[in-house]
Amino acid sequence: MRVIPDQAQTDDVQSSIVNPKSMVVLGAARQGLALARYLAARGARVALSDMKPDVDVSSLAGLSNVRCVLGGHPLSLLDDCDTLYLSGGVPIDLPIVIEARRRGIRLSNDAQLFFEVCPAPILAITGSAGKTTTTTLVGEMLKVHVGAGGDSAARVWVGGNIGNPLIADVAQIEPGDYVVMELSSFQLELMSRSPRIACVTNITPNHLDRHGTMEAYIAAKRAIVAFQSEEDWQVLNADDAVTRGLNTCARTAWFSLEHEPHGDGAWLDANGYLRVRIAARGFDQRICHRRDLRLMGRHNIANVLAAGALSAIAGASAQAIGSVATTFAGVPHRLQLVAEAGGARYYDDSIATAPERLMAALNCFEQPVILLCGGRDKHLPWAEAVALMRQRCKHIVLFGEMAGLVRDEIDRQWRAPTSGPPVTLRQTLEEAVEAAAAVAQTGDVVLLSPGGTSYDAFKDFAERGDQFARIVRDLAGAHGSRQAASRSS
Repeated sequence: MRVIPDQAQTDDVQSSIVNPKSMVVLGAARQGLALARYLAARGARVALSDMKPDVDVSSLAGLSNVRCVLGGHPLSLLDDCDTLYLSGGVPIDLPIVIEARRRGIRLSNDAQLFFEVCPAPILAITGSAGKTTTTTLVGEMLKVHVGAGGDSAARVWVGGNIGNPLIADVAQIEPGDYVVMELSSFQLELMSRSPRIACVTNITPNHLDRHGTMEAYIAAKRAIVAFQSEEDWQVLNADDAVTRGLNTCARTAWFSLEHEPHGDGAWLDANGYLRVRIAARGFDQRICHRRDLRLMGRHNIANVLAAGALSAIAGASAQAIGSVATTFAGVPHRLQLVAEAGGARYYDDSIATAPERLMAALNCFEQPVILLCGGRDKHLPWAEAVALMRQRCKHIVLFGEMAGLVRDEIDRQWRAPTSGPPVTLRQTLEEAVEAAAAVAQTGDVVLLSPGGTSYDAFKDFAERGDQFARIVRDLAGAHGSRQAASRSS
Protein backbone atom coordinates (compact mmCIF):
# COMPACT_ATOMS: atom_id res chain seq x y z
CA MET A 1 0.00 0.00 0.00
CA ARG A 2 1.36 3.42 -0.88
CA VAL A 3 -0.94 5.99 0.71
CA ILE A 4 1.19 8.99 1.66
CA PRO A 5 0.17 11.29 4.55
CA ASP A 6 -0.81 14.83 3.65
CA GLN A 7 2.48 16.76 3.59
CA ALA A 8 0.85 19.98 4.79
CA GLN A 9 -0.38 18.15 7.87
CA THR A 10 3.10 16.71 8.53
CA ASP A 11 4.67 20.18 8.11
CA ASP A 12 2.22 21.60 10.65
CA VAL A 13 3.30 19.00 13.20
CA GLN A 14 6.99 19.69 12.54
CA SER A 15 6.37 23.41 12.98
CA SER A 16 4.68 22.87 16.35
CA ILE A 17 7.77 20.94 17.50
CA VAL A 18 10.27 23.53 16.32
CA ASN A 19 8.44 26.44 17.97
CA PRO A 20 7.23 25.14 21.33
CA LYS A 21 7.15 26.70 24.78
CA SER A 22 8.65 23.52 26.23
CA MET A 23 8.19 19.76 26.13
CA VAL A 24 8.21 17.46 29.14
CA VAL A 25 8.98 13.74 28.74
CA LEU A 26 8.16 11.35 31.60
CA GLY A 27 10.23 8.16 31.71
CA ALA A 28 13.91 7.90 30.79
CA ALA A 29 14.02 4.38 29.33
CA ARG A 30 14.40 3.68 25.60
CA GLN A 31 11.23 5.46 24.51
CA GLY A 32 11.86 8.55 26.63
CA LEU A 33 15.50 8.90 25.65
CA ALA A 34 14.73 8.50 21.94
CA LEU A 35 11.90 11.02 22.16
CA ALA A 36 14.01 13.56 24.06
CA ARG A 37 16.75 13.33 21.41
CA TYR A 38 14.21 13.70 18.60
CA LEU A 39 12.55 16.77 20.13
CA ALA A 40 15.85 18.39 21.05
CA ALA A 41 17.22 17.91 17.53
CA ARG A 42 14.30 19.95 16.27
CA GLY A 43 14.92 22.88 18.58
CA ALA A 44 12.52 22.05 21.40
CA ARG A 45 13.36 22.83 25.02
CA VAL A 46 12.97 19.45 26.71
CA ALA A 47 12.70 18.39 30.34
CA LEU A 48 13.19 14.63 30.79
CA SER A 49 11.96 13.32 34.15
CA ASP A 50 12.16 9.89 35.77
CA MET A 51 11.13 8.61 39.19
CA LYS A 52 14.43 6.75 39.56
CA PRO A 53 17.31 8.93 40.77
CA ASP A 54 20.03 6.79 39.17
CA VAL A 55 18.71 6.20 35.63
CA ASP A 56 21.36 6.40 32.89
CA VAL A 57 20.89 9.55 30.79
CA SER A 58 24.48 9.76 29.52
CA SER A 59 23.31 9.43 25.91
CA LEU A 60 21.87 12.95 26.21
CA ALA A 61 25.19 14.52 27.18
CA GLY A 62 25.99 17.55 25.09
CA LEU A 63 22.38 18.46 24.33
CA SER A 64 22.14 21.96 25.78
CA ASN A 65 18.37 22.16 25.33
CA VAL A 66 17.65 19.02 27.40
CA ARG A 67 17.58 19.07 31.19
CA CYS A 68 17.07 15.95 33.27
CA VAL A 69 15.00 15.88 36.46
CA LEU A 70 15.54 12.58 38.25
CA GLY A 71 14.10 11.10 41.43
CA GLY A 72 10.56 12.44 40.99
CA HIS A 73 8.09 14.37 38.83
CA PRO A 74 7.70 17.84 40.42
CA LEU A 75 4.61 19.73 39.31
CA SER A 76 6.83 22.71 38.46
CA LEU A 77 7.76 20.81 35.28
CA LEU A 78 4.37 21.83 33.93
CA ASP A 79 5.09 25.55 34.14
CA ASP A 80 5.27 26.81 30.54
CA CYS A 81 4.79 23.22 29.30
CA ASP A 82 3.29 22.84 25.84
CA THR A 83 3.03 19.03 25.66
CA LEU A 84 3.52 16.31 28.26
CA TYR A 85 4.84 13.08 26.71
CA LEU A 86 4.38 9.80 28.61
CA SER A 87 6.61 6.79 28.02
CA GLY A 88 4.81 3.44 27.80
CA GLY A 89 5.36 2.37 31.40
CA VAL A 90 4.23 5.67 32.95
CA PRO A 91 0.75 5.47 34.54
CA ILE A 92 -1.78 8.09 33.48
CA ASP A 93 -3.00 8.52 37.06
CA LEU A 94 0.24 10.07 38.36
CA PRO A 95 -0.31 13.43 40.12
CA ILE A 96 1.65 15.29 37.43
CA VAL A 97 -0.53 13.78 34.67
CA ILE A 98 -3.73 14.60 36.54
CA GLU A 99 -2.49 18.16 37.05
CA ALA A 100 -1.58 18.45 33.36
CA ARG A 101 -5.13 17.49 32.43
CA ARG A 102 -6.47 20.05 34.87
CA ARG A 103 -4.36 22.77 33.28
CA GLY A 104 -5.40 21.72 29.77
CA ILE A 105 -1.89 20.65 28.75
CA ARG A 106 -1.79 18.30 25.79
CA LEU A 107 -0.84 14.67 26.55
CA SER A 108 1.00 12.55 24.01
CA ASN A 109 3.65 9.84 23.63
CA ASP A 110 6.35 8.79 21.19
CA ALA A 111 3.97 6.57 19.19
CA GLN A 112 1.43 9.37 18.67
CA LEU A 113 4.18 11.77 17.58
CA PHE A 114 5.59 9.14 15.21
CA PHE A 115 2.16 8.77 13.61
CA GLU A 116 2.02 12.55 13.18
CA VAL A 117 5.40 12.93 11.47
CA CYS A 118 6.06 9.60 9.70
CA PRO A 119 6.11 10.15 5.90
CA ALA A 120 5.26 6.51 5.10
CA PRO A 121 2.00 4.63 5.73
CA ILE A 122 2.07 2.59 8.95
CA LEU A 123 1.05 -1.02 9.49
CA ALA A 124 0.49 -1.57 13.23
CA ILE A 125 -0.35 -4.56 15.40
CA THR A 126 -1.70 -4.91 18.93
CA GLY A 127 -3.27 -7.66 21.01
CA SER A 128 -3.13 -9.32 24.40
CA ALA A 129 -0.90 -12.07 23.00
CA GLY A 130 0.90 -12.72 19.74
CA LYS A 131 1.58 -9.12 18.75
CA THR A 132 5.39 -9.40 18.84
CA THR A 133 5.43 -12.65 16.88
CA THR A 134 2.96 -11.25 14.33
CA THR A 135 4.89 -7.97 14.02
CA THR A 136 8.16 -9.84 13.49
CA LEU A 137 6.57 -12.17 10.92
CA VAL A 138 5.17 -9.26 8.91
CA GLY A 139 8.53 -7.48 8.99
CA GLU A 140 10.30 -10.59 7.71
CA MET A 141 7.67 -11.24 5.02
CA LEU A 142 7.99 -7.69 3.71
CA LYS A 143 11.80 -7.88 3.79
CA VAL A 144 11.72 -11.06 1.70
CA HIS A 145 9.25 -9.37 -0.66
CA VAL A 146 11.54 -6.35 -1.07
CA GLY A 147 14.63 -8.53 -1.42
CA ALA A 148 12.98 -10.57 -4.17
CA GLY A 149 12.49 -7.47 -6.30
CA GLY A 150 9.15 -6.15 -5.08
CA ASP A 151 9.53 -2.41 -4.36
CA SER A 152 13.30 -2.88 -4.50
CA ALA A 153 13.95 0.75 -3.51
CA ALA A 154 11.94 0.44 -0.31
CA ARG A 155 13.21 -0.31 3.17
CA VAL A 156 11.34 -2.10 5.94
CA TRP A 157 11.27 -0.52 9.40
CA VAL A 158 10.12 -2.63 12.37
CA GLY A 159 9.76 -1.28 15.90
CA GLY A 160 7.53 0.37 18.48
CA ASN A 161 6.69 -1.63 21.59
CA ILE A 162 8.79 -4.48 20.16
CA GLY A 163 11.91 -2.68 21.40
CA ASN A 164 13.07 -0.09 18.86
CA PRO A 165 11.38 3.33 19.26
CA LEU A 166 10.68 4.27 15.65
CA ILE A 167 10.76 7.98 16.44
CA ALA A 168 14.56 7.54 16.46
CA ASP A 169 14.46 6.45 12.80
CA VAL A 170 11.82 8.76 11.38
CA ALA A 171 14.32 11.16 9.79
CA GLN A 172 15.57 8.31 7.58
CA ILE A 173 12.16 6.92 6.59
CA GLU A 174 11.07 7.61 3.01
CA PRO A 175 7.46 7.84 1.76
CA GLY A 176 7.79 4.56 -0.18
CA ASP A 177 9.11 2.53 2.76
CA TYR A 178 7.25 -0.08 4.80
CA VAL A 179 6.72 0.67 8.51
CA VAL A 180 5.63 -2.19 10.78
CA MET A 181 4.88 -1.18 14.36
CA GLU A 182 3.85 -3.02 17.50
CA LEU A 183 1.61 -1.02 19.84
CA SER A 184 0.79 -1.75 23.48
CA SER A 185 -2.39 -0.77 25.31
CA PHE A 186 -0.26 1.71 27.29
CA GLN A 187 0.68 3.53 24.09
CA LEU A 188 -2.78 3.29 22.55
CA GLU A 189 -4.70 4.75 25.49
CA LEU A 190 -3.30 8.21 24.65
CA MET A 191 -3.53 8.00 20.87
CA SER A 192 -5.96 9.79 18.58
CA ARG A 193 -4.70 8.39 15.28
CA SER A 194 -4.91 4.94 13.74
CA PRO A 195 -2.63 3.30 11.16
CA ARG A 196 -3.59 2.72 7.53
CA ILE A 197 -3.38 -1.05 8.17
CA ALA A 198 -4.21 -2.26 11.68
CA CYS A 199 -4.38 -5.67 13.35
CA VAL A 200 -5.75 -6.86 16.68
CA THR A 201 -4.57 -10.42 17.33
CA ASN A 202 -6.92 -11.03 20.29
CA ILE A 203 -8.16 -9.37 23.49
CA THR A 204 -8.18 -11.27 26.79
CA PRO A 205 -7.82 -9.95 30.36
CA ASN A 206 -4.42 -8.31 30.77
CA HIS A 207 -2.83 -5.32 32.49
CA LEU A 208 -5.86 -4.80 34.72
CA ASP A 209 -3.46 -3.56 37.40
CA ARG A 210 -2.82 -0.61 35.04
CA HIS A 211 -6.19 -0.09 33.32
CA GLY A 212 -8.43 -0.95 36.27
CA THR A 213 -11.27 -2.57 34.33
CA MET A 214 -11.62 -4.80 31.31
CA GLU A 215 -13.74 -2.10 29.66
CA ALA A 216 -10.89 0.43 29.97
CA TYR A 217 -8.41 -2.09 28.60
CA ILE A 218 -10.63 -2.83 25.58
CA ALA A 219 -11.12 0.90 24.98
CA ALA A 220 -7.36 1.38 24.85
CA LYS A 221 -6.93 -1.45 22.35
CA ARG A 222 -9.78 -0.15 20.19
CA ALA A 223 -7.84 3.04 19.46
CA ILE A 224 -5.80 1.16 16.87
CA VAL A 225 -8.88 1.02 14.60
CA ALA A 226 -11.08 3.77 16.06
CA PHE A 227 -9.73 6.55 13.84
CA GLN A 228 -9.47 4.64 10.56
CA SER A 229 -11.23 5.71 7.36
CA GLU A 230 -13.16 3.60 4.85
CA GLU A 231 -9.99 3.34 2.74
CA ASP A 232 -7.98 1.79 5.56
CA TRP A 233 -7.69 -1.88 6.52
CA GLN A 234 -8.34 -3.72 9.78
CA VAL A 235 -7.27 -7.35 10.25
CA LEU A 236 -9.28 -8.88 13.10
CA ASN A 237 -9.55 -12.24 14.84
CA ALA A 238 -12.88 -13.84 13.89
CA ASP A 239 -12.47 -16.44 16.67
CA ASP A 240 -12.24 -13.83 19.46
CA ALA A 241 -15.56 -12.42 20.68
CA VAL A 242 -14.09 -9.14 21.93
CA THR A 243 -12.09 -8.53 18.77
CA ARG A 244 -15.19 -9.16 16.63
CA GLY A 245 -16.85 -6.26 18.43
CA LEU A 246 -14.14 -3.80 17.33
CA ASN A 247 -15.22 -3.82 13.69
CA THR A 248 -15.32 -0.24 12.31
CA CYS A 249 -15.89 1.46 8.94
CA ALA A 250 -12.53 0.32 7.55
CA ARG A 251 -12.18 -2.55 5.10
CA THR A 252 -11.94 -5.79 7.09
CA ALA A 253 -9.97 -8.98 6.64
CA TRP A 254 -10.84 -11.66 9.21
CA PHE A 255 -8.50 -14.46 10.23
CA SER A 256 -9.75 -17.71 11.74
CA LEU A 257 -8.68 -21.19 12.78
CA GLU A 258 -12.29 -22.37 12.69
CA HIS A 259 -13.92 -21.33 9.43
CA GLU A 260 -13.45 -19.58 6.11
CA PRO A 261 -14.36 -15.88 6.44
CA HIS A 262 -16.88 -14.26 4.14
CA GLY A 263 -14.97 -11.95 1.84
CA ASP A 264 -11.37 -11.06 2.63
CA GLY A 265 -9.33 -12.91 5.20
CA ALA A 266 -7.02 -15.75 6.17
CA TRP A 267 -8.00 -19.16 7.48
CA LEU A 268 -6.96 -22.74 8.21
CA ASP A 269 -8.89 -24.92 5.79
CA ALA A 270 -10.30 -28.39 6.43
CA ASN A 271 -7.22 -30.03 4.90
CA GLY A 272 -4.78 -28.19 7.17
CA TYR A 273 -3.65 -25.54 4.67
CA LEU A 274 -3.22 -21.86 5.55
CA ARG A 275 -5.00 -19.71 2.95
CA VAL A 276 -5.15 -15.95 2.37
CA ARG A 277 -7.64 -14.04 0.21
CA ILE A 278 -7.49 -10.26 -0.35
CA ALA A 279 -9.68 -9.49 -3.36
CA ALA A 280 -8.56 -5.87 -3.72
CA ARG A 281 -5.00 -7.11 -4.19
CA GLY A 282 -5.98 -9.95 -6.52
CA PHE A 283 -4.60 -12.30 -3.89
CA ASP A 284 -6.16 -15.73 -3.29
CA GLN A 285 -3.45 -18.20 -2.38
CA ARG A 286 -2.66 -21.33 -0.41
CA ILE A 287 0.37 -20.37 1.72
CA CYS A 288 1.55 -23.65 3.26
CA HIS A 289 0.37 -26.65 5.29
CA ARG A 290 0.22 -26.35 9.06
CA ARG A 291 2.73 -29.20 9.45
CA ASP A 292 5.29 -27.11 7.53
CA LEU A 293 5.32 -24.41 10.22
CA ARG A 294 8.26 -24.40 12.63
CA LEU A 295 6.29 -22.43 15.23
CA MET A 296 4.52 -24.52 17.87
CA GLY A 297 0.85 -24.31 18.88
CA ARG A 298 -2.50 -23.31 17.42
CA HIS A 299 -2.04 -19.76 18.67
CA ASN A 300 1.00 -19.45 16.39
CA ILE A 301 -1.02 -20.72 13.41
CA ALA A 302 -3.33 -17.78 14.12
CA ASN A 303 -0.33 -15.44 14.27
CA VAL A 304 0.89 -16.66 10.86
CA LEU A 305 -2.59 -16.22 9.39
CA ALA A 306 -2.79 -12.65 10.70
CA ALA A 307 0.70 -11.88 9.39
CA GLY A 308 -0.15 -13.39 6.01
CA ALA A 309 -3.26 -11.24 5.65
CA LEU A 310 -1.39 -8.08 6.71
CA SER A 311 1.51 -8.75 4.36
CA ALA A 312 -0.81 -9.50 1.44
CA ILE A 313 -2.67 -6.23 2.03
CA ALA A 314 0.68 -4.40 2.09
CA GLY A 315 1.61 -5.95 -1.27
CA ALA A 316 3.80 -8.96 -0.45
CA SER A 317 3.77 -11.99 -2.72
CA ALA A 318 2.56 -15.46 -1.77
CA GLN A 319 6.13 -16.71 -2.19
CA ALA A 320 7.47 -14.17 0.32
CA ILE A 321 4.72 -14.95 2.82
CA GLY A 322 5.11 -18.71 2.47
CA SER A 323 8.90 -18.75 2.71
CA VAL A 324 8.85 -16.89 6.03
CA ALA A 325 5.89 -18.88 7.37
CA THR A 326 7.76 -22.16 6.88
CA THR A 327 11.20 -21.05 8.12
CA PHE A 328 10.47 -18.67 10.99
CA ALA A 329 11.49 -20.35 14.25
CA GLY A 330 10.11 -17.77 16.66
CA VAL A 331 11.10 -14.79 18.79
CA PRO A 332 13.32 -15.27 21.88
CA HIS A 333 11.53 -16.16 25.13
CA ARG A 334 8.47 -17.45 23.29
CA LEU A 335 8.36 -21.26 23.60
CA GLN A 336 12.09 -21.32 22.88
CA LEU A 337 13.87 -24.64 23.39
CA VAL A 338 16.85 -23.83 25.61
CA ALA A 339 18.53 -27.18 26.24
CA GLU A 340 18.06 -30.83 27.05
CA ALA A 341 19.28 -32.19 30.38
CA GLY A 342 18.79 -35.67 31.72
CA GLY A 343 16.49 -36.54 28.85
CA ALA A 344 14.09 -33.65 29.66
CA ARG A 345 13.62 -30.64 27.38
CA TYR A 346 13.60 -27.15 28.90
CA TYR A 347 11.53 -24.42 27.22
CA ASP A 348 11.68 -20.66 27.84
CA ASP A 349 8.27 -18.99 27.53
CA SER A 350 9.10 -16.04 29.79
CA ILE A 351 6.91 -13.77 27.63
CA ALA A 352 3.86 -15.50 29.17
CA THR A 353 2.90 -12.72 31.59
CA ALA A 354 -0.83 -13.56 31.73
CA PRO A 355 -2.77 -16.78 32.44
CA GLU A 356 -4.03 -17.03 28.84
CA ARG A 357 -0.48 -17.16 27.51
CA LEU A 358 0.39 -19.87 30.02
CA MET A 359 -2.62 -21.86 28.81
CA ALA A 360 -1.58 -21.47 25.16
CA ALA A 361 1.87 -22.82 26.04
CA LEU A 362 0.49 -25.81 27.95
CA ASN A 363 -1.68 -26.72 24.97
CA CYS A 364 1.41 -27.01 22.76
CA PHE A 365 2.72 -30.14 24.46
CA GLU A 366 1.57 -33.74 24.58
CA GLN A 367 4.52 -34.79 26.77
CA PRO A 368 4.37 -34.66 30.58
CA VAL A 369 4.91 -31.02 31.63
CA ILE A 370 6.65 -29.72 34.74
CA LEU A 371 5.45 -26.12 34.87
CA LEU A 372 7.31 -23.18 36.40
CA CYS A 373 4.67 -20.55 37.22
CA GLY A 374 5.18 -17.30 39.12
CA GLY A 375 6.20 -13.67 39.15
CA ARG A 376 4.01 -10.66 39.91
CA ASP A 377 0.23 -10.76 39.48
CA LYS A 378 -1.61 -8.29 37.23
CA HIS A 379 -5.00 -8.71 38.98
CA LEU A 380 -6.10 -11.32 36.43
CA PRO A 381 -8.44 -14.32 36.86
CA TRP A 382 -6.65 -17.64 37.45
CA ALA A 383 -9.49 -20.17 37.69
CA GLU A 384 -9.37 -21.36 34.05
CA ALA A 385 -5.58 -21.58 33.97
CA VAL A 386 -5.44 -23.58 37.19
CA ALA A 387 -8.07 -25.99 35.85
CA LEU A 388 -5.92 -26.58 32.75
CA MET A 389 -2.78 -26.95 34.89
CA ARG A 390 -4.56 -29.74 36.75
CA GLN A 391 -5.25 -31.56 33.47
CA ARG A 392 -1.95 -31.00 31.65
CA CYS A 393 0.82 -30.84 34.24
CA LYS A 394 2.84 -33.63 35.80
CA HIS A 395 4.21 -31.29 38.48
CA ILE A 396 3.82 -27.57 39.23
CA VAL A 397 6.53 -25.37 40.73
CA LEU A 398 5.33 -21.96 41.95
CA PHE A 399 7.76 -19.11 42.63
CA GLY A 400 7.87 -15.36 43.20
CA GLU A 401 5.34 -12.92 44.63
CA MET A 402 2.19 -14.55 43.29
CA ALA A 403 3.03 -18.13 44.29
CA GLY A 404 0.65 -17.95 47.23
CA LEU A 405 -2.16 -16.49 45.12
CA VAL A 406 -1.97 -19.33 42.60
CA ARG A 407 -1.63 -21.87 45.40
CA ASP A 408 -4.86 -20.52 46.95
CA GLU A 409 -6.71 -21.05 43.65
CA ILE A 410 -5.25 -24.56 43.40
CA ASP A 411 -6.45 -25.36 46.93
CA ARG A 412 -9.88 -23.94 46.15
CA GLN A 413 -10.31 -26.08 43.05
CA TRP A 414 -8.58 -29.30 44.03
CA ARG A 415 -9.71 -29.42 47.67
CA ALA A 416 -7.59 -32.52 48.40
CA PRO A 417 -3.82 -32.49 47.64
CA THR A 418 -4.09 -35.86 45.91
CA SER A 419 -6.70 -34.66 43.40
CA GLY A 420 -4.12 -32.98 41.17
CA PRO A 421 -0.40 -32.98 40.33
CA PRO A 422 2.12 -32.25 43.09
CA VAL A 423 2.77 -28.57 43.83
CA THR A 424 6.09 -27.20 45.06
CA LEU A 425 6.62 -23.62 46.29
CA ARG A 426 9.97 -21.84 45.95
CA GLN A 427 11.11 -18.24 46.37
CA THR A 428 13.40 -17.67 43.38
CA LEU A 429 13.56 -18.78 39.77
CA GLU A 430 16.83 -20.59 40.41
CA GLU A 431 15.26 -22.57 43.25
CA ALA A 432 12.26 -23.32 41.01
CA VAL A 433 14.48 -24.73 38.24
CA GLU A 434 16.34 -26.87 40.77
CA ALA A 435 13.03 -28.24 42.10
CA ALA A 436 11.84 -29.02 38.56
CA ALA A 437 15.11 -30.73 37.64
CA ALA A 438 14.86 -32.91 40.74
CA VAL A 439 11.63 -34.52 39.48
CA ALA A 440 12.22 -34.34 35.70
CA GLN A 441 12.62 -37.63 33.83
CA THR A 442 13.45 -38.62 30.26
CA GLY A 443 10.69 -37.43 27.91
CA ASP A 444 9.42 -34.67 30.21
CA VAL A 445 9.08 -30.99 29.30
CA VAL A 446 10.18 -28.40 31.86
CA LEU A 447 8.32 -25.26 30.87
CA LEU A 448 8.95 -21.74 32.16
CA SER A 449 5.60 -20.12 31.36
CA PRO A 450 5.10 -17.89 34.41
CA GLY A 451 1.69 -16.32 33.84
CA GLY A 452 2.87 -13.24 35.76
CA THR A 453 5.14 -10.30 35.08
CA SER A 454 8.83 -10.39 35.94
CA TYR A 455 8.92 -7.18 37.97
CA ASP A 456 9.06 -8.87 41.36
CA ALA A 457 12.66 -9.95 40.66
CA PHE A 458 13.76 -8.86 37.17
CA LYS A 459 13.97 -5.80 34.93
CA ASP A 460 11.73 -7.44 32.32
CA PHE A 461 10.64 -10.80 30.90
CA ALA A 462 13.78 -10.99 28.74
CA GLU A 463 16.09 -10.78 31.76
CA ARG A 464 14.01 -13.50 33.44
CA GLY A 465 14.25 -15.72 30.35
CA ASP A 466 17.98 -15.09 30.04
CA GLN A 467 18.54 -16.16 33.64
CA PHE A 468 16.44 -19.28 33.10
CA ALA A 469 18.55 -20.14 30.04
CA ARG A 470 21.81 -19.69 31.98
CA ILE A 471 20.61 -21.90 34.83
CA VAL A 472 19.40 -24.60 32.43
CA ARG A 473 22.58 -24.59 30.35
CA ASP A 474 24.67 -24.90 33.49
CA LEU A 475 22.43 -27.78 34.50
CA ALA A 476 22.82 -29.43 31.10
CA GLY A 477 26.59 -28.95 31.21
CA ALA A 478 26.83 -30.50 34.67
CA HIS A 479 24.68 -33.44 33.58
CA GLY A 480 26.85 -33.95 30.50
CA SER A 481 30.00 -33.94 32.65
CA ARG A 482 28.53 -36.56 34.94
CA GLN A 483 27.63 -38.75 31.95
CA ALA A 484 31.12 -38.42 30.51
CA ALA A 485 32.69 -39.31 33.86
CA SER A 486 30.41 -42.32 34.19
CA ARG A 487 31.37 -43.60 30.72
CA SER A 488 35.09 -43.16 31.38
CA SER A 489 34.86 -45.12 34.62
